[in-house]
Amino acid sequence: MSIRRAASADKPAIRDVARRSLQASYSLGPHAITSAIEEWYGEERLDETLSDDGRVLLVAVEDEQVVGFSESTLAGTEIGTLLWLHVDPAYRGHGIASELFEATRTELESLGAERIHGRVLSDNADGNAFYRSKGFEPAGEESVEIDGRTYVERRYVETSPSGREPIETDGTTVFVDHDATENGSVDAFHVVYRDQAGGDPYGYYCANCSTLANAMDAMGRIECDNCGNARKPTRWDAAYL
Repeated sequence: MSIRRAASADKPAIRDVARRSLQASYSLGPHAITSAIEEWYGEERLDETLSDDGRVLLVAVEDEQVVGFSESTLAGTEIGTLLWLHVDPAYRGHGIASELFEATRTELESLGAERIHGRVLSDNADGNAFYRSKGFEPAGEESVEIDGRTYVERRYVETSPSGREPIETDGTTVFVDHDATENGSVDAFHVVYRDQAGGDPYGYYCANCSTLANAMDAMGRIECDNCGNARKPTRWDAAYL
């Protein structure tokens, strides 16, 4: 088994692996899975991913067949986020996920990542167990809507969070989590919570101009009114499912 950067010719195989993996690992209906495949692994979307220097798409190949892949991104300047790690159910249990994980870590570190984060829906028992087996700890949850249903997505970090910074807004104290980062067009956005425990999301904090940006449009796009820094949907946003 070998692991390499994905190429354009791998796109059909990536879609096939994603479909089988989603069916085996997530409690998503057929319509939600089909919509996800069309949006996240369609021709145009994969072309964008392959041409984006800030994203890493790796494939695991056995007997000239793609049997797994990982997709990750560099958020801000030092946090690498593993967005997806899919292995064909027929090839699970052979260490492919672990090898993909380590190869992904190496690629992200080569881009400058100092810390690795991961995300997985809470009802994916195998995915949650995988992160824990790698020494990751849960570091917050968010509600996400997929095909009209609400799910909980869990975020994992390799070490304990460094703390959430309290700031005042409209006479209310909210907490900026500098370990929960999303890519922006100019600089990173940090997730803001209403409580220090991180159980109640409030919005986003723009690292470019140090202001809150918690307005989201119908397409899941966040834009800072102060400086124009914008965050585009990256994962489970309802507009894509």
